[in-house]
Amino acid sequence: MGGVVGMDHLNASARLMIVSDLDHTMVDHHDPENLSLLSFNALWEANYRHDSLLVFSTGRSYTLYKQLRKEKPLLTPDITIMSVGTEITYGKLMVPDEGWVEYLNQKWDRNVVLEETSKFPELTPQSETEQRPHKVSFYIQKDKAQQVMKILAERLGKSGLDVKIIYSGGTDLDILPQGAGKGQALAYLLNKFKLEGKTPTSTLVCGDSGNDAELFSIPGVYGVMVNNAQEELLHWHAENAKDNPNIIHAHGRCAAGIIEAIGHFKLGSNLSPRDVATFTDCELENVNPGHEVVKFYLFYERWRCGEVDNSAAYIANIKATCHPCGVFIHPSGAELSLHSCIDLFEKSYGDKQGKRYRVWVDRVLAASISKDAWLVRFDKWELSGEERQCCVTIALLTSKETESLDGLSWEHLHQTWLDGYAANDHTAWIL
Repeated sequence: MGGVVGMDHLNASARLMIVSDLDHTMVDHHDPENLSLLSFNALWEANYRHDSLLVFSTGRSYTLYKQLRKEKPLLTPDITIMSVGTEITYGKLMVPDEGWVEYLNQKWDRNVVLEETSKFPELTPQSETEQRPHKVSFYIQKDKAQQVMKILAERLGKSGLDVKIIYSGGTDLDILPQGAGKGQALAYLLNKFKLEGKTPTSTLVCGDSGNDAELFSIPGVYGVMVNNAQEELLHWHAENAKDNPNIIHAHGRCAAGIIEAIGHFKLGSNLSPRDVATFTDCELENVNPGHEVVKFYLFYERWRCGEVDNSAAYIANIKATCHPCGVFIHPSGAELSLHSCIDLFEKSYGDKQGKRYRVWVDRVLAASISKDAWLVRFDKWELSGEERQCCVTIALLTSKETESLDGLSWEHLHQTWLDGYAANDHTAWIL
């Protein structure tokens, strides 16, 4: 993406670009265990992160988006589209797209919008965090929405503004520049990729509500309305796209529906490592060291939760994947042998059984440093009860004597605490 911070891992077209809404699409607020989201996470990091793009397109402002990230185990997207398509940022650092800002300033005057909307008592302003440079947001009762939208559009047009009014979720009314919106933001990105000769091979858009309808209108994309999609989106589909075979209404809720769509459209593997009993059952395409990392930490979680047999053979197998002289730099700074860490790990069997405990990895990216060695960087997260810890991790993986990546060996592991997420008890962090 032209050297944009946080997207340097792609030197060619993305194999798959997923553009997903968050609330009630990627995130299921009725799933306190976040099972479908964690399944998607494992699938993405194992099979897609290295050669594909993940885009979150949300109606949330920056403030509420950050809040959601603290509440749910969301991956770090390559691109974030926020505030109903009025803000585009790149990478973990969320570098803003200045060209998009300039484009949205045309025929837009926020002060005029505020003046006109103040004349409608039916409109209740949303919180200050949701009022953005190119988005003015209100709550409105469902039975009042259509009439207010019609009159308001006429008045703003007479004021010389070119605006778009979006009603979604049965309560939310957003006023944006005409050129804004989730659909236009995606079209802008696709055009940017095209100019750079990096148009994604396939693009899958995912949504559940009225403000996602524009995503499905972009030519050439695949689309999935998750099973729990709202009436307004289903109505739009029936009126505008019912004969389009590239848009489906999934059987699965939220992230499970997204995983289902990947398989339905044959966009790649849709069997998450988290959803198989044994990791040998995983479909592997474009095998990469990221799969080894995901597999290792899923086993780590299952061992500590007592979800696998307490078998010496498992531990022997884990030790066999670690170099006899391998070193682990603990986030506390202590230097340990990898084999001694595995011994400590063995003793932790079932220590999280019956407790709320999850492990996931984010931003798994591998760089080949020789024909048989990879430097792999990722964030390793643990959720224990209500507490989260995270380490920025660098691993050196080398290939054994086999020709394939199935024989990878862990040579070195170095972890440092992510700011704000250090464990209170360092001894509780094993690997």
